[in-house]
Amino acid sequence: MIGGMALFVISGVSAAGKSTVARLLAERFERGACVPGDAIRAMVASGRVDVRPGSGGEALRQLVLRYAGALSVAGVFLDGGFDVVVEDVIVGPILRDFLGLVPVPEFHLVFLDPDAAAIQRRERARDRVAYGPGRWSVSGLQALLRQETDRIGLWLDTTRQSAEQTVEAILSDLDASRVRLPLSDGHEHHRGSLTMTGHGESPTITHAC
Repeated sequence: MIGGMALFVISGVSAAGKSTVARLLAERFERGACVPGDAIRAMVASGRVDVRPGSGGEALRQLVLRYAGALSVAGVFLDGGFDVVVEDVIVGPILRDFLGLVPVPEFHLVFLDPDAAAIQRRERARDRVAYGPGRWSVSGLQALLRQETDRIGLWLDTTRQSAEQTVEAILSDLDASRVRLPLSDGHEHHRGSLTMTGHGESPTITHAC
């Protein structure tokens, strides 16, 4: 058990194994809560706009709203004496919007980054579809993660790891995933918008300071 209440955030592209790792991690604590981003997303009964290739401002607004909802739930559990694990796809410039919502001055941020083949295997084994026509491509979302996401927190290549091994890697070096807010001046804050062109193969990121 970790002394005191801690917030963990597990990020990565779709089908990277976030949900399984987050649940297993939460179960390691004496009192642990897992807050999946998909659970917050499912609360929207009508009018939901998901982030897809070519999505506009409304999709991004709703994505940030989802982050805010997940972190609000996390705050309730933290206040109630639980360690909390939030998991969602938090990649690209929008990570900065997420950081602005985090309700604590220090938390643990982990990015799961398996290779494309592992993601495709996990996608086939799931009961939901993240990639395909009109959706993100694996290469497009990986490019957003690897090229446009601030390198903060702990980044793990989980291609050859089981979920249990990934949890052990996280818990074995908590300093590696620790993020203190606000970030140092070395991390310039850009508020970004994201658009996709073509068939989702290459993301285009635009920034407005």
